[in-house]
Amino acid sequence: MAIHIGIGGWTYEPWRETFYPPGLPKARELAYVGEHLTATEVNATFYRRQSAASFAKWRDAVPEGFRFALKGSRYCTNRKDLSEAGESVGNFMAQGLVELGDKLGPINWQLAATKAFDADEIAAFLALLPQAHEGLRLRHAIEPRHGSFDDPAFFALCREAGVAVVLADSAKYPALQAPEAEGGEAPFVYLRLQNARSQLEQGYPQAELDDWAQRLRGYAEAGREVFAFFINGAKERAPAAAMSLIGRLGGY
Repeated sequence: MAIHIGIGGWTYEPWRETFYPPGLPKARELAYVGEHLTATEVNATFYRRQSAASFAKWRDAVPEGFRFALKGSRYCTNRKDLSEAGESVGNFMAQGLVELGDKLGPINWQLAATKAFDADEIAAFLALLPQAHEGLRLRHAIEPRHGSFDDPAFFALCREAGVAVVLADSAKYPALQAPEAEGGEAPFVYLRLQNARSQLEQGYPQAELDDWAQRLRGYAEAGREVFAFFINGAKERAPAAAMSLIGRLGGY
């Protein structure tokens, strides 16, 4: 499957009214997500360490082809000097995420909104991100949220490291993207779609969903795996938006 589309997590009380069927046990929520979507971004890994047993439970709750993107720990990314995050990165890798096996998607290293671009610091941080852990191949994405990262030097560092730059469809943060003429920054694309409107049942206008579908299809046809998450914004609309986009991309 070249395109994976989902939401953020699977526990959100308003989804009990807008997404999950009446009476669905909370213990079945992740399985229900796996039946209707093809990915989810786990925010819990940003805040606290998980157990190997939890990763294994998540893995077994969803079908083949489903992917879990993980948010990198705040102890790695919310620090004055990212080059000093080595021990925290090691701790993050050692929590048992290998239990996800081939259902592990990319790890999103989301930086603080106040973190400005420093080429030496970012180069040192990217060098800390392992290509594999206990035999499991890893993929990394980085999500800067400061305008100073819109710099050719930043995109070059990511391209050399094979790290994707997260494209945020957001009214709050810059939409950073390497020039297409340079071939993109990684073999995969990571998008966080954050402009859902609560007054629209599917979150986005039909024309915008059509445009996103065309864009994602183009990435896939160029041989790049795609991960797209409807997250934040009008969160209650995220599952409907994701299912609508999946419907537009039948065959992927």
